[in-house]
Amino acid sequence: QVQLVESGGGLVQAGGSLRLSCAASGRTFSTRAMGWFRRPPGNEREFVAGINWRSSSTAYSDSVKLRFTISRDNAKNTVYLQMNSLKPEDTAVYYCAAGSQSFGPPGRRRDEYDDWGQGTQVTVSS
Repeated sequence: QVQLVESGGGLVQAGGSLRLSCAASGRTFSTRAMGWFRRPPGNEREFVAGINWRSSSTAYSDSVKLRFTISRDNAKNTVYLQMNSLKPEDTAVYYCAAGSQSFGPPGRRRDEYDDWGQGTQVTVSS
C-alpha cells in the first residue's frame, strides 16, 4: 500500500500555470504506474494523465494534452503534474493515484489504480 499526499493547488487566472506534487510513502512507489485524475464541480472523477514506473510511457486525456506534463522522481517518491495554459474548465479537485500492478502501463481507468490521495483544489478564474 502507498500513502499519497497532494499539494500545490490553488487559485490562478486563466492562462497561468501551476505545478502539483504528490508525495508517496511506501516501498512500492517506484514500481507502480502513477496517475492524476480530477473531479470537476458536479461531475465524476476523470483521467488526466498517467506515467509508468520508469517514466518511459505517459498518457494524457485529450483535454489536457500539450498543456499538462506528468513526471516523477522515484528517488524522491514524488510525482508531478505541470499545468500550463490553464482554462476555467480545468477547475477541479485533483487526485493522484498509484497503479494496481507493479511495472504496469499508465492506465486511464479508475479501477486500474488502488491507492488515492485526498485531493487538492485547483480553481482557474476567467
